Amino acid sequence: MLYRIRHTTEYVYHSRVSHCYNMAHISPRDTPRQQCLSSRIDVLPGAAFSASRTDYFGNQAYHFEIQKPHKKLVITSTSDVRTAVQSANLEEPGMTCGEARAALMDKSDFESLLAREFLLDSPMIKASDELREYAEELFEDGKPLLVAALELTRKIFAEFTYSPAATTIATPIHEVMATRKGVCQDFAHLQIGCLRSMGFAARYVSGYLETLPPPGQEKMVGADASHAWLSVFIPGTGWVEFDPTNDCMAHEQHIVTAWGRDFYDVTPLCGVIYGGGENPVLRVSVDVARI
Repeated sequence: MLYRIRHTTEYVYHSRVSHCYNMAHISPRDTPRQQCLSSRIDVLPGAAFSASRTDYFGNQAYHFEIQKPHKKLVITSTSDVRTAVQSANLEEPGMTCGEARAALMDKSDFESLLAREFLLDSPMIKASDELREYAEELFEDGKPLLVAALELTRKIFAEFTYSPAATTIATPIHEVMATRKGVCQDFAHLQIGCLRSMGFAARYVSGYLETLPPPGQEKMVGADASHAWLSVFIPGTGWVEFDPTNDCMAHEQHIVTAWGRDFYDVTPLCGVIYGGGENPVLRVSVDVARI
């Protein structure tokens, strides 16, 4: 599938911002199932300094500094991306849960060594008995890990309610477990926490999801969305992506921008501003169009 993605973020401040420093993760990255053909980021007002770099996790990080006083900031990313289906499938699920746990610790190949980092706690995801107990009955030693991970995806989808008003970007997993409500970020963190608590390597994936209108209706401009899901490492197979918000394995409509240990590693936009007052107005628009 070939897509053009346009992601616009607009901040309107109540008082003047004298200058700001920012970092963005809004350019799609290359992955085994995805190729970023082109990407451009435009900033208004114009940046006095800007630079792109590849961060620790291989994501494209864009830094920019605005020195001109302003009351509105607009960042627009425009990218062309080609995607494909995942190679992993249920017909050839690969290692069992028991085999995968053992192989992850025993293997010394480069990919397995890098994957071990995603066994560890991270700022927003801490392993716990609660998370292990929630999922462990699905992960019998003789069951393929891919099958068990998909069953956990379906369990979270069935037992949690999507509710944008229920959480913020800082809501801890134990509160999500208590209320059984959240958004895509929360459900990705929850499934990662369960997997790590049982000894499996899992990482947070951010990106975009193409949404299709109901039959007979036109697609609304800006109706697509930033999205979050996760991937689990299966030795011998590689990283396999799952989306608990939508009860599925990631497919061609899932477009990856970045991955890391959790949301804090891959925030779409973060930085420091001087001035601006409290509670700026934020507007985000995403268009994912087939080309």
